[in-house]
Amino acid sequence: MHLILKASGVNAGVVSHLLAKNPNNVYDRTDKGVRVRMVYTKASEQETEVLVHAEPDPVDLVRGTPDGYDITQYINDREFVTSSLFCSYIRNALGTALNGKPKEDYVRWVDHAFELELKFGPVASDLPDRVVEELFSCLGYDITVERGESAYSFDLKNRSTVRHITLRGKQTIQQALRQLFLLIPVLDNYKHYFISEDEIDKINRYGEGWLDTHPLKGLIVRRTLHFAELIRTYERLHGALDDGPSRLEQQAEEAEGDLKKTLKSESAISRHEDKNPNADTVQATSADRADDSSEIPVRLNDLRYRAITDIVDSLPEKRRIVDMGAGEGKLSARLAYISGVESILAVEPSGQSRLRAMERFAKMQDRAGVQAMPEPMLGSLFYFDEQLQYQDVMILCEVIEHIEAYRLNGIMETILKEYRPQVLLVTTPNKEYNEVYAMEQEQFRHHDHRFEWTREEFNGRCAEWAEKGDYAYEIRGIGEEKEGYGQPTQLAMFTRGKEEHV
Repeated sequence: MHLILKASGVNAGVVSHLLAKNPNNVYDRTDKGVRVRMVYTKASEQETEVLVHAEPDPVDLVRGTPDGYDITQYINDREFVTSSLFCSYIRNALGTALNGKPKEDYVRWVDHAFELELKFGPVASDLPDRVVEELFSCLGYDITVERGESAYSFDLKNRSTVRHITLRGKQTIQQALRQLFLLIPVLDNYKHYFISEDEIDKINRYGEGWLDTHPLKGLIVRRTLHFAELIRTYERLHGALDDGPSRLEQQAEEAEGDLKKTLKSESAISRHEDKNPNADTVQATSADRADDSSEIPVRLNDLRYRAITDIVDSLPEKRRIVDMGAGEGKLSARLAYISGVESILAVEPSGQSRLRAMERFAKMQDRAGVQAMPEPMLGSLFYFDEQLQYQDVMILCEVIEHIEAYRLNGIMETILKEYRPQVLLVTTPNKEYNEVYAMEQEQFRHHDHRFEWTREEFNGRCAEWAEKGDYAYEIRGIGEEKEGYGQPTQLAMFTRGKEEHV
């Protein structure tokens, strides 16, 4: 994680005094396991360039967290990406410039606009490039967004959320740094600390002189404060946000997972987010719910669960069920109330999700109508488990799109030839419907999706799998149908031992 600040032109050498760091010395400090260094790579009266670099201890980032029992806590990008963590690390080093309080001889330069070039990254952002550009271009910057070169044989680069950003424009050192300190966390949309009313003070301090006229002020405030109550407090102090939901803001919210009721359709809520609450979710935030006074629509995730439980309930054989990728057990819990069900294996690789599922199932112990208590089970589609063989029903609800497409044929061969369930239910997003949500052409509904298929593509793969496994299949849609686009979710039902599909 780094920031490069470069000033060019007459009096560029003054910048070192505004930063209060001697170009002839290397600033090198370690505090609480984080090493921060500032190095001048160029220092003259015509050009000054300084690199600010922070290097945290990756173990310290997760030590003492409540997820200590789950090894997946160590698999993250926090030690690399430029985020709110980075801003907090370098705040002390840049305190003089942020506060605009250099030595008296240089106070007059605080309000002087220099020709600046600011480079920072890598930034992991769920915002589309066009929104990233809009955040800075309206401040007078020319912006370049780049993705790192890669040697991959598949198209990863264009889908990556990680970007390096370069800004060029005329701005004061203080204002440029304040803008970055407020907007970098907006890009990353991650806060490593408790969000309180102190954040409102930070918005007021760093946003002074530019935020009130920013066309995406509403987006900036919402992604800074996160919580509806804090946003209402900000609005009471400053008056209601005067920028309505612009098209760019709507697209940004869709990219960060809000996928609201575009064209009055259901919210596209993938099941992966239900089983992974710490991931960037596609659920509406509390702020959006507070802003939306209309009747809350039925969530697409609930429609998926309803469609699956209705199918299972109608099956003649449904005693033994496997819920693959069960997450926190929400679907498994609903299946438990279906008459005729005797066992439910809730298979999930994440220890954290399984613990939450166990808590959910424990609350069902004495409830009326429960036919079978789901059994949390460690497992994965990548490992064969004979316990999963010859079950009546196997379910993959919003699972396959989280797996690289080239691995799916092998997985489906294992399921249909080795596990041999009587009925297999598979749901996945309908890529064509993303246009209804006004999403960009190659944008996925969730950052962890490896692919999303059109109806034709999904049908073609299902035909291949069914033929090889001696299964019949039928495909139906879930959610509100739009002419020309179909329905937001596709559901395939494979039935063993029939020669022709329905």
